[in-house]
Amino acid sequence: MLVVTRKADESISIADNIEITVLEISKDKVKIGINAPKEVKVFRSELKTLRQTNEQSAHASGSAIEQLLNSHKQEEK
Repeated sequence: MLVVTRKADESISIADNIEITVLEISKDKVKIGINAPKEVKVFRSELKTLRQTNEQSAHASGSAIEQLLNSHKQEEK
């Protein structure tokens, strides 16, 4: 992990096409701006974690439904 110190209105660059700028600093928050190409997906980490959890839950639910359908089909035979 790279750790850098930045002041308001200062930036860091990632590769040639991503720039992160410190917009505002308050007592307990830092507001940043991210300038990146549209094809680069930028998410807050808590949303990424939530999305992964939802996908896992949906997959587990899908498996349970498949098991119920399969057992129902076997009962019909």
